[in-house]
Amino acid sequence: MEIKRTFDLLANLKHNINKDDMLCAKRNGEWVKFSVKEYSEQARLFSYGLLAKGFQKGDKIVTVSNNRPEWNFVDMGMSMIGVVHVPVYPTISDEEYKYILEHSDAKMLIVSDVILYKRLKEVSKEIECIKEIYTFNDIKDATNWSEITQLGEQERIKWKDEFKVIRNSISDEDLVSIIYTSGTTGNPKGVMLSHKNFMSNMKDAIPRYPLSPKDNILSFLPLCHVYERMINYLFQANGCSIYYAENLATIAQNLVEIKATAFVTVPRVIERIYDKLVSKGNDLSGIKKTLFFWAMKLGERYRTNGKNYPLYAAKLKIARKLIFSKWQKAFGGNLRFVVSGGAALQPRLSRLFFAADIPLMEGYGLTETAPVLASNYIHEPGNLMIGTVGTVFNSVEIRIDEDGEILAKGPNVMMGYYKDEKTTAEVIDKDGWFHTGDIGTLIKGKYLKITDRKKEMFKLSSGKYIAPQAIENLLKESDFIEQAIIVGESEKFAGALLAPNFEYLHMWAHDNKVHFRDNQELINNEKVFAIYRKEVMRFNKLIGKHEEIKRFRMVHEAWTSASGELSPTLKLRRRIIYRKYADILREMYAYAENEENKGSIKFN
Repeated sequence: MEIKRTFDLLANLKHNINKDDMLCAKRNGEWVKFSVKEYSEQARLFSYGLLAKGFQKGDKIVTVSNNRPEWNFVDMGMSMIGVVHVPVYPTISDEEYKYILEHSDAKMLIVSDVILYKRLKEVSKEIECIKEIYTFNDIKDATNWSEITQLGEQERIKWKDEFKVIRNSISDEDLVSIIYTSGTTGNPKGVMLSHKNFMSNMKDAIPRYPLSPKDNILSFLPLCHVYERMINYLFQANGCSIYYAENLATIAQNLVEIKATAFVTVPRVIERIYDKLVSKGNDLSGIKKTLFFWAMKLGERYRTNGKNYPLYAAKLKIARKLIFSKWQKAFGGNLRFVVSGGAALQPRLSRLFFAADIPLMEGYGLTETAPVLASNYIHEPGNLMIGTVGTVFNSVEIRIDEDGEILAKGPNVMMGYYKDEKTTAEVIDKDGWFHTGDIGTLIKGKYLKITDRKKEMFKLSSGKYIAPQAIENLLKESDFIEQAIIVGESEKFAGALLAPNFEYLHMWAHDNKVHFRDNQELINNEKVFAIYRKEVMRFNKLIGKHEEIKRFRMVHEAWTSASGELSPTLKLRRRIIYRKYADILREMYAYAENEENKGSIKFN
């Protein structure tokens, strides 16, 4: 059957895929599995229950939850009667919650656990439009979401016909969800997405990835994020069994338990996996350690589409048998491919995983494009180029503007920003082109390469432009560097703040007999500073003369979304970092004696 609306996925599953483990979650140490039939029934009962409570097409409901089967039940239940789903991150600030709850005009709030319930119960007291709060978990004195499905069961006959009329009236052009962008500055914007936005993108993705009902997928990126949301629909369209990870700390364990065949991720997770692999390699000794790092260096030289020399191929065969086969075992033994998105992926990591016979492919998109514009894929030769985000989706048009900005047009481009026609008009021009804000180029006329964010590029006082993301990504290839931010707007030279990979640095300090009380003392050690200076100098040789990092400083804490330096999607929040380290930046850009610093680093 033709899939035009999100809930058509349910009908497709019901008619074509009869399986007992469609959606799965681990509870009390055991995997709890929901069949296609249970999924369909729970979603329909939720629709009936909402109708019985007086919800109408166009009303909004906010969910704040971890990944779980129930998220899908309510998502589909809302969409079948035209209620708009507003999924929100569980990790944002109270101020952001207040803004979204009020701005979205949501009538109901559904949260997952007791911590969120207590927090958002207080926040929502100030929000007039929120009439009720429900929970997924059983919480004392809280109203459970199952009461809505129970109401739907009780009034099934009363609302059955009305439900069908509303469902059949819903067009693929109708609004199905508002997703608030996490943003790095200002209030989040509510991106309005239609059924067509999601389903056109999902259909473009289907031929790119070899998926079937035999696949077990581990899902751990937040379902409230547009990337995991669309991919979640893609998995359902292919009838895959979706297992929701307990949390980020259990990913490795869960992959093994379900013998996962694929998963989607963001670069930060891959970087952490890589760090753990390197850590295990460092724990080896003798010939085993030598072989491990030989295989790693070999893997980083991998070339796709069969372009490896015969001698390299022979060496790789040995590396796969002795070293990389253990990686596959660590992932559960059945992993066929991984897709990365959300931020730039280091090309060497993609090469390394390809060498390990675990294709790691990069894609690109935005919330406003539901989300994917381009991706690499492995079906056919010529559709994969490491270091790029691949080829453009079939229904999407891409144009590179005169200033290098990527413009996009297609059925996946958003309806607009909720209650914000002015900003909508600023990003979607009169000819329908969406201005992504990203700078890029088409290599060989087909492979899209992202070079930076338009708004994040800056000029030195010499007038030379700096594109920080590319340099930051390069620096993160060092085992010693976990995060980096390039600074120097209107200054004489580019500088950097470096957040060390403390796990790796602690091991190095132990091996080199560097003693320290805490991370602050460690980064001030002369030997440590010398190591980082050497690393920076190494990367300076790979970039333009005007881009070279003349000065850098290390910070003694990790940057996380919880502490505010990273967004929920793990992107740098530049202005927050500038403010936090304003004193360090001022000191770094202090000029020589009798000189005044006339630069204009922006600290807010």
